[in-house]
Amino acid sequence: MSDTQTIEMVHEDQLPGHESQLEPKPDWEPRYPGSDRLKGKVALITGADSGIGRAVAALFAREGADVAILYLCEHDDAQKTKEIVEAEGRKAITIAGDVGDKDFCERAVKDAVDKLGKLDILVNNAAEQHPDEEITEITEEQLKRTFQTNMFGYFFMAQAARPHLKEGAAIINCTSVTHYKGAPILLDYASTKGAIVAFTRSLSESLIEKGIRVNAVAPGPIWTPLNPFGGQPPEKIPDFGKDVPMGRPGQPNEVAPSFLFLACEDSSYMSGQVLHPNGGTIVGS
Repeated sequence: MSDTQTIEMVHEDQLPGHESQLEPKPDWEPRYPGSDRLKGKVALITGADSGIGRAVAALFAREGADVAILYLCEHDDAQKTKEIVEAEGRKAITIAGDVGDKDFCERAVKDAVDKLGKLDILVNNAAEQHPDEEITEITEEQLKRTFQTNMFGYFFMAQAARPHLKEGAAIINCTSVTHYKGAPILLDYASTKGAIVAFTRSLSESLIEKGIRVNAVAPGPIWTPLNPFGGQPPEKIPDFGKDVPMGRPGQPNEVAPSFLFLACEDSSYMSGQVLHPNGGTIVGS
C-alpha cells in the first residue's frame, strides 16, 4: 500500500495478534448513528488495526473524523480498519511501525499531518503484555520492551504530536484496570499502566493552559487479540472476564464511546481524568 510505511521492529511471540484470526470476532461496530461530534477533526490512533483501537477509529469516523491508523505489523487488520473508516465517508491512512521508536513516532505524525492536513486528537492505545507467574521470570529484555511500547511510546507520540496540537485539541491515553486493582501475572504491564495514569495527570497540568485536554480510559477485560494471542496463559482464556461483576468480558465497541466522550466537546470541562469501562469493578481514583 502506497500509504503504508514499514520499518524494522522488535516482535515477541504472537503479539499483538491478528483480529482476522480471532474467534469469536470482537464487536467493533458503532451502536448509534453519528452526530458530527468530531466533524472536521483529524485523529491519530495507535494500535488502531484491531481491538479497542479499531472500534475507536470506526466511531471517530462515524462522528466525522479522518483517521491515521498506526499499527505494528498486522497489515490485513489495518487494511480492514481503513476500509471501515472509508465506509463512513472519511479519509484514512495506515502507517506501520514501532511506537517504541522515537524516530518512527516523529515520522508517523509528520506523515499524518502531511496527508490529512492537521492533527486534532491523539489516542495512545498501542500496548503489549506478557504473563509471568513469578517476578523472577520477567527478563530484563521483556521489562524494557514492555515499557518501551506501553510508556515510552505514549511519551514519544505526545512529543511528536505536541507542535501540531492547537487550542481545543485532545490527547487520550489508554491505561488499564490492572493499575488500580493489580495483576499478579502482569507485573510489568500493570506497572506501565500506572505510569500512564501519572503521565496523563502530569501532561494535563502541563498543557491545560494551552487549551489542550489530556485524559485517559482504563478498560477492564476486553475481548481483543491482545489476550488470546499470548497476553494471557491459554488455560485462562475460557474464563477471561468472568471475574468482573458483570460476569463477562467487554467488547471494544463498549469502550470506544469513552474515547469519543473525551475527544469531543462533551467533555470540555474535564482534563487529567480517567474513565473506567470495566464491567462494574469498583476502583479508587
